[in-house]
Amino acid sequence: MRTWLQVGLWKQAGLCLVAAVALGWAQASHALVVLQYHHIDDATPPSTSTSPALFEQHLDYLAKHNYRVVSLVELQKLLDAAANGKSLPQKTVVITFDDGYKSIYDTAWPLLKKHDWPFAVFVNSEPHDEKNPLFMSWEQLKELHKSGVTIANHTDSHSHLIRRRANESRTVFNERRLKEITFAQGRIKKEIGSAPQFFAYPFGEYDSELLALLKREGYLAFGQQSGPVAADGNMQLIPRFPMGGSYSAMEQFGTKVASVPFVKLKTVVRDSKGRQLHEPELPADEGRPILELSSPILGHIGPIQCFASGQGAISVKGKGGRFSAQADKPLPVGRSRYNCTAHAGGDRFYWFSQLFIRRTASGDWYQE
Repeated sequence: MRTWLQVGLWKQAGLCLVAAVALGWAQASHALVVLQYHHIDDATPPSTSTSPALFEQHLDYLAKHNYRVVSLVELQKLLDAAANGKSLPQKTVVITFDDGYKSIYDTAWPLLKKHDWPFAVFVNSEPHDEKNPLFMSWEQLKELHKSGVTIANHTDSHSHLIRRRANESRTVFNERRLKEITFAQGRIKKEIGSAPQFFAYPFGEYDSELLALLKREGYLAFGQQSGPVAADGNMQLIPRFPMGGSYSAMEQFGTKVASVPFVKLKTVVRDSKGRQLHEPELPADEGRPILELSSPILGHIGPIQCFASGQGAISVKGKGGRFSAQADKPLPVGRSRYNCTAHAGGDRFYWFSQLFIRRTASGDWYQE
């Protein structure tokens, strides 16, 4: 007959085995993340701003912990190598900025030059053409480029690329979206001298046809959903960790840059009735989508936790290598996410984020 001591020891051994398996998978995996910044300033909108002091802390952390910072061109080479069976590297970071604000030139660049680190700026060409004082000039962007900074495409006008106009055919809609992208690509090439095939979605919004369009045009494309880069992920939907407002807190920074992707992750999104959904924009009557996740690692590690925007932890069900998560309350109008994590041993976490988009109850688009 088993004693309570024996049962306790077996449970302890089981927990140690789970931890060892998680640590082994995490060590075998990579930790390659892309960071997304906007303003590096104390006087700009808080939700898209990182203070200069905090930004310097981020850079100091990367240097102190021996992270390698690579360019988008190097990232492309790493992903190409991974497609041919080579592992992605450990402790590797890509630093990106969206929109081309002047604080990148005035504040971020001098701090990055101290470390001799590459970075990328995704620009929407219109404010630079209009000489908007909040944005860098083309001359300043050219100066960055000559120093090794990647200047890449963020459309011309920074429009919502998923908002189809009334009575606009699908064909005309896609032509308009492509024109936004190709016009900006042309302006960058003319002003800077080259225009690499990298793209960042305005507001992080996308749909399946836009992903296919960018794949056909040969772009590596970046979203605003958080998480590490997966070698087998969608190359037109590469995740980035947003670093604005509360998301840039130093308390979370180390965890984010050390995160690893779930192994061979497969995801399916369904509505509350179980019907599969193929777009991040939710049907008008759906507020609590179901995210299904399957991965061989899920059967060997501790519990997975999922969080919904504005709600904290949400319900997760499942066992073995399959789980599903669903918000307890309807998601708000606008952009929301489910973030799912699981302990990967030590201070590391597996991480995946799924974007959801909801219109207003009347079917109108939300205001920014």
